Amino acid sequence: MAQKDTNPYKYSDSNKRYMTYDWYMKRRFGGKVAKVTLDIGCTCPNIDGTRGHGGCIYCKRGSRSAVGEDLAEQYRNGVAVASRKWKPVGFIPYLQSNTNTYGDVDRLARAYSDAADLEGAVMLDIATRADCLSDEIISELVSLARRIPLTVELGLQTTCDSTAELINRCHTYDEFCRGYTRLKAAADMVNGEFPGDSEWDLPMKRLLICVHIINGLPGETADHMLTTARDVARLRPDMIKIHLMHVLDGTPLGDMCLRGEYTPMEREDYVNITCDQLELLPPETIIARVTGDGVASELLAPMWSTRKTEVANEIDKELYRRNACQGAKWFE
Repeated sequence: MAQKDTNPYKYSDSNKRYMTYDWYMKRRFGGKVAKVTLDIGCTCPNIDGTRGHGGCIYCKRGSRSAVGEDLAEQYRNGVAVASRKWKPVGFIPYLQSNTNTYGDVDRLARAYSDAADLEGAVMLDIATRADCLSDEIISELVSLARRIPLTVELGLQTTCDSTAELINRCHTYDEFCRGYTRLKAAADMVNGEFPGDSEWDLPMKRLLICVHIINGLPGETADHMLTTARDVARLRPDMIKIHLMHVLDGTPLGDMCLRGEYTPMEREDYVNITCDQLELLPPETIIARVTGDGVASELLAPMWSTRKTEVANEIDKELYRRNACQGAKWFE
């Protein structure tokens, strides 16, 4: 009998014991959808001096995703790459580089509108920080979500303020929660206007919120990472991305690593802590990522992260070994 035949987790049609982004999107849109990463020229408040300088210590500043290309050209190129890999039924323009709700509101609104108009776009995705959600920006996001389904991704990384200070995040967990709460109230309002498909047991919301966390941040123990997972679980976001801390050449964290001041996580430790976190998260939360891989030419460590399929497979095996799944310890 295959693992998928004994899988106790409800929101899966495979051996995955957590709700994958791919599974959710296929259920929502009827087939594979592909993200197309776009750069609209934003910076960050911890880069330009508003909140700090230098950016997060792991951030490879200056390596913009599409320097010199306009939005439509970036999108065409991304669609061409995705279409060679898959047969997507639609595409998600993903405004990823830096903080995409930070800057002149009129300019941002035009960029959002242009992205929504891109041919084949079925949803938009905007990456930002919770301390960059002004009333004007939230109003723009609500209007956008009424026009096209929208995901807003909020980088949190950790709920430990001392770690956030060390990585030069330049906001506290309390500040994150204030921004998150305001966005969540706006999302609840717009989602209430679109009841969705009553035959589907997961609501097809117009405005979804995704929270990012990172495992392996400098100075953090397993207890720190589990505390972050518990704190985020209490927020009940629609989606979570779990990242591994990649060390990139030319970053302050890379320099720390070369000096022996930072030791990256081992693969077994990462697999175990990620499984622990999945057990703590609400079962209805979309898990948009359980690992990732840095740019190979820039990656200093950990080198095992380049084999992300193997890492995901090890997470599957560990959950099976435990006879556990996402949400197994939710509310315990």
